[in-house]
Amino acid sequence: MRAFTAAAVQVVPRPGPLTAAVVEANITHALQWVTRCVESTGAELVVLPESVTTGFTPALPAEELWDLVDAIPGRLTEPFRERARELGVHLVWGTYERGAGRGEVYNSSVLAGPDGQVLGVYRKTHPFGPELRSRGGWVTPGEHVSVVETDLGRIGMIICFDGDYPELSRIQAVQGAEVICRPSALLRSADLWELTNRARAYDNHVYVVGANATGSDPAGVLYFGNSMIVTPGAEVIARGSSHEGWVSARLDPERALASLTPGSSVPQVFDHLADRNLDLIANYADDLVRPAKTTYPHG
Repeated sequence: MRAFTAAAVQVVPRPGPLTAAVVEANITHALQWVTRCVESTGAELVVLPESVTTGFTPALPAEELWDLVDAIPGRLTEPFRERARELGVHLVWGTYERGAGRGEVYNSSVLAGPDGQVLGVYRKTHPFGPELRSRGGWVTPGEHVSVVETDLGRIGMIICFDGDYPELSRIQAVQGAEVICRPSALLRSADLWELTNRARAYDNHVYVVGANATGSDPAGVLYFGNSMIVTPGAEVIARGSSHEGWVSARLDPERALASLTPGSSVPQVFDHLADRNLDLIANYADDLVRPAKTTYPHG
């Protein structure tokens, strides 16, 4: 990984109900903010929120959402690819993706490079309960992780609720991810948003660039923004508020773990990846894949 500036851009979805014209307006609006951000910050990696093309809650059945979106690459991908090429940046954005059969919709994150080519696609492996098609929602879960080798470094992608699951980010870190991008439309609290971003960064000694939606989506669900960038030592080095805009920061591998805590004279002496007790993990590997549930009552 080399040093570079990263940015997380947060935007408000266009008012619903969701139509092809609204999807087009969402794309135009998001890319206007991307251009403004890059022109102001010189960012080489820009991350947009989850489902930025539609808003998170589409207020449509899966079959109708499938009709509105497209495969990747496809017609909804092209404007983002073209803007990445025009600006010469790496661009990550969230979008619903059309699967093979009508009604098969994935909640996906796409990474395009500065030449406009799609470098990676990740399909959300841990959809938030109500979005699951199997629970009356609109999303089919993905099955694979994504870590992409780029000119900036190795970039992994997770989406929103994925950040609650330590195993996913750990797999990406073991596969070499140095930066994890987290497009989100988080529906819980700002405390949990910060907690999970910092934990996943600290667990795995990776930078986390979290872009969270703000405003309301087509179903009227509200989001709080607070996009942030976190260092491999769990320091929040850029933090947004609730209005549209961006946050940016310099990601520097030489300074990522320079001290035990930010500003300390004590050097960093441990490595959460190298110091894992692999014998313990191997001995209890079956427990990691055994079905389980909390004993506490919940909805």
